Amino acid sequence: MLDFSKLEQYRENNRIEAKRALGGLPKSIWETYSAFANTMGGVILLGVEEHKDGSLHAIDLPQPEKLARVFWRQLNDTQKASVNILSRRQVQIRNAGGKRIVAIFVPRAQRLDRPVFVDGDPLSGVYRRSGEGDYRCNKEEVAAMLRDAARQTPDMQPLPAMDASVFHGESVARYRNRLRQLRPGQAWEDLDDGAFLCRLGAAVSGENGEIHPTAAGLLLLGKGEEIVKAFPGYSLEYEDLTREPALRILSAAGDWSGNVYDFYQRVSHSMDGRRHAAAVDSDAADAAKALREALINCLVNADYYGRQGVTIRHEATGFVFANPGAFRVAVEAAQSGGVSDPRNAALSKMFHVLHIGDGDGDGLAAIYAAWQRHGWPPPLIEESFEPERITLFLSFDKDGKRRRVLGRHKKTALAHMRKRLVVDYLTEHPSAKVPAVAQYLSLRPALVRRLLKELAAEDIVTAERRRGGAVYRLKA
Repeated sequence: MLDFSKLEQYRENNRIEAKRALGGLPKSIWETYSAFANTMGGVILLGVEEHKDGSLHAIDLPQPEKLARVFWRQLNDTQKASVNILSRRQVQIRNAGGKRIVAIFVPRAQRLDRPVFVDGDPLSGVYRRSGEGDYRCNKEEVAAMLRDAARQTPDMQPLPAMDASVFHGESVARYRNRLRQLRPGQAWEDLDDGAFLCRLGAAVSGENGEIHPTAAGLLLLGKGEEIVKAFPGYSLEYEDLTREPALRILSAAGDWSGNVYDFYQRVSHSMDGRRHAAAVDSDAADAAKALREALINCLVNADYYGRQGVTIRHEATGFVFANPGAFRVAVEAAQSGGVSDPRNAALSKMFHVLHIGDGDGDGLAAIYAAWQRHGWPPPLIEESFEPERITLFLSFDKDGKRRRVLGRHKKTALAHMRKRLVVDYLTEHPSAKVPAVAQYLSLRPALVRRLLKELAAEDIVTAERRRGGAVYRLKA
């Protein structure tokens, strides 16, 4: 929550937008409303201006109640905004140094409401927030949000242009064998492959009896070259750099099926077959289980229509899991567990039939719990846009030094994420000392001090030397 008595200490950023609004409700407020709703949320301040040094100052609106009423009325006009995601308590009249302003707290929209668009235009009226302000989303970003908004996940759709020849026979046989071992005596044991795939939801039967794959069936058990025809950006990559030579499993290698099921089997086997450098205690199985959960979460939540594909990297002190797509639920909800909303529900179900994956929304929470039991650093999650991508960092370090040997580009991404967390903290707290930031982010003070020094060098943070230690705040 912002401290309105110290408004001048804040700066505009990804979560704060200031508008003078002396001439009435500014038209640009709707672009910002859309941008906050489609990104990470934020607060719009009406009756606040930005000075040349970047500091924010209240102006004292003559009729803030009227301005709030006009905003609320227009917010409920679908020709102005596609959906009202606010409650009355999120539009407030606040006192800032004796001057009255309007504060509008915009949450991140639920996936069923995204994309939030303005001016009745679902294509060019969609905005997101970046470090430089609001920007209009391109067609790819809009399409990704529309896919996530569908009540049926995209992987449930049949692919009528394809037939049963797209399935990899050996993959289907391996899947059926594992199912037979787990659930012997089931009725589907006597079905032929076509009928079995239809029963599973991996295929549908056409009017003339022809078998057509569903998107989930193609991804799970298809041939790699056929998958790419339906999903041009499809790519699966696993690297284990702790081996000599390094182990690489690539969907495009051509010497195996290249589908999601076989990729899971190969990667999980690699994870289980080696005792990880830091997981040498008697409860290493606990860590292996958590890693398999991270693997399946990555696969069933990937947007296979997106770009860059799935990449997983195992280095000396940890793992990095990355997949295309944004979070479908709030990150906090995913971390606490109990909310199941996979991007590929059909694919998730086909794995769950084999007792693979948590299935009830507790997967990420279980990973956090396992890391806490081992005393390892808390998992870190990075959500990025343009293109949408989720990255999960899991470190085995527990010696207090938090060494990072995750590759240069992964180290850069991790540092960037930590800096963003520091900036987010200074957005909520206009000034802070190193110990407070370190305690909040569960990082060593020395690391926080280095991050703040780098942010200061980048002209994002400024330090004020005071008795008892430096005080940091955001800089214009």
